[in-house]
Amino acid sequence: MSFAKIHVKPDTLDDENRKFAQRSLDQPLFLNSIPKGGSHLLRNIIRMFVPVESQYQAEFIQYQFLPQHRSAFEPGRKMLSWGHMVALDASRSALAGARHILLVRDPYDWVLARARFFLSDEFQVGLDHLKQPDVPVETILNLMIDGTKPQLAPLAVTYMYNAVAWLDDGVKVVRYEDLVDAVRKVDSDVGEAFFDDLLAGCGIGRPGDWRERVRIGADPAQSGTARQNLSGMAQRIPDELPMAQKQLVDLRAPGLRRIFGYEPK
Repeated sequence: MSFAKIHVKPDTLDDENRKFAQRSLDQPLFLNSIPKGGSHLLRNIIRMFVPVESQYQAEFIQYQFLPQHRSAFEPGRKMLSWGHMVALDASRSALAGARHILLVRDPYDWVLARARFFLSDEFQVGLDHLKQPDVPVETILNLMIDGTKPQLAPLAVTYMYNAVAWLDDGVKVVRYEDLVDAVRKVDSDVGEAFFDDLLAGCGIGRPGDWRERVRIGADPAQSGTARQNLSGMAQRIPDELPMAQKQLVDLRAPGLRRIFGYEPK
């Protein structure tokens, strides 16, 4: 199986980080997320609160690469790392001594984000036939939900192993939509309460200049995978998931949105 190729411009957050006084972590910190769940937004914000020298930037760590990157979680190194880690015995063992933040996203919006990314020029994974203008958008969205071997796991499988299965481990869950809202309201009590809680969950004391750090980290220009920075056919994807695809999500993964509070219990 060939791995995906991602082509994005590098950010300047290392230079921005060094403009602020930084404090080392007291234990390893891993930012886990569902692929296309808003990973770069969370990562870029937290990067502004941890010394560059304490950031494990070699890889978006995934289970299949875990043996090469276990050093990211060594207790003595106290590193910030990030990735898309499924919940299996080896990954649970590796993360046992780390603070663990889990970022999730509304499955309805996740389908759209996944589709935009797969249609973009920045992403290559052997599905270029989907980038033709005559392929119906509904067909693409259905594929994002149902998956296709070997490139795409189904939505239900992705959420089960990347998110639901971690809940029993006591991880701190952060919803992408709440993160976005807090960024927009960074000057309000809502924003302050959110980031106070998030930073505490990361083991990071909130510095007086936290708002400036959040604004820099959340700048879309610093994320090559932000929606507005994707090129090619990504703009074909609508802003809201059509009703037929919402129903398909609910059929394939019944109760999933309820687990994370996206619909009433």
